[in-house]
Amino acid sequence: MFWTNALSTQPSLETAVTEVSQTILSRLSSPADVGIFWISSAYASDYSRLIPLILEKFPLPILIGCGGAGIIGQNENKESSEIENNPALSLTVGCLPNVKINPFFLNPESLPDLDSSPEIWQELMGVSPQEQPNFILLSDPFSTPINDLLAGLDFAYPQSVKVGGLSSSNLMGVPGTVFYHQADDPQSGFYHQGTVGLALSGNIAIDTIVAQGCRPIGEPYQVVKGQRNIILELSQDGETKSPLEWLRQLMEGLNDSDRSLAQHSLFVGVVRDEFKQELQPGDFLIRNFLGVDPQLGAISIGDHVRPGQRLQFHLRDAQTSADDLDTLLKQSNPPTPIQGALMFSCLGRGQTLYQIPNFDSQLLANYFPGVPIGGFFCNGEIGPVGKETFLHGYTSVIALLRQLRI
Repeated sequence: MFWTNALSTQPSLETAVTEVSQTILSRLSSPADVGIFWISSAYASDYSRLIPLILEKFPLPILIGCGGAGIIGQNENKESSEIENNPALSLTVGCLPNVKINPFFLNPESLPDLDSSPEIWQELMGVSPQEQPNFILLSDPFSTPINDLLAGLDFAYPQSVKVGGLSSSNLMGVPGTVFYHQADDPQSGFYHQGTVGLALSGNIAIDTIVAQGCRPIGEPYQVVKGQRNIILELSQDGETKSPLEWLRQLMEGLNDSDRSLAQHSLFVGVVRDEFKQELQPGDFLIRNFLGVDPQLGAISIGDHVRPGQRLQFHLRDAQTSADDLDTLLKQSNPPTPIQGALMFSCLGRGQTLYQIPNFDSQLLANYFPGVPIGGFFCNGEIGPVGKETFLHGYTSVIALLRQLRI
């Protein structure tokens, strides 16, 4: 298995394609099997020309990609680089012997409903769960019911990893865009809706890091009463109060710095394993804190809740995000060498969060030096927490690519 990445920041699309193609071709000793690219919305007027331009320089049999407001790749010195708000094209290419590659384009109208059997989903994806596929997904952020898609894939492929992100743009009026090419497939082209992806099976494994960038404050509560995304009552140590009462009590115990941070960076972590008692940061699914109803004392969050669930308030800042990613990378202990990495990072990270460039990708490169990195800044990040796959925000989801067997 061999992965490589090239990044170009040339303002001309033709020049950018030529640069990344020549760089990658100079590194290959055998034909490439698949390519994944991410392209800045600065080139949006030329999106229709992109796949033909790449194939003219580099006849890849399978190619997927998407548009992004920020692009991640490796410069000519193989240093990780995050290009925000400027033209950039990042292309990751894989030579994958003994790996079966199933590319797909999913139109939103073609998705089964959630009452469909696993077999219907498996027929749509064109791969059997017995093949133990891992999925890389790139989707538009608006027309595709992404949560339904992830729930369906979890239902049909419960043992499979699903990672990816929603396309993004930093230009007003430019929609998210996904690209798909497979030789002789009439669906090849670019789309402003739908999902493109790869199902990879055989001698390949994908390890995931989902860095949600938050730290818990206070202690966990249990939902006593709630409906949809509204929480009406919470209990702790046998005492039941409205969420607003608990929150006011919690705020009184915070230091000045955290109290100030909570005014604009307060989140709610929902515990995924209801039986686990000693909770760690990775045990929470972080969701937005949406608001309060002072009359009822209720709060609303960015997810459905039900009685019996446990949750805990969280805070997010640059240092917490950095520490979270560093801890997860430090804990990573792959059984075979990592040979490639894909990074799906939220638009709210990058220089906006850290005030310095290349932070997340450089931290990844520090732990896995020499590993090619490609990715983009997303409108939403796809990755697992526990045994389920979720759409995240403010998160860096990293896919570490390696051989299952040496």
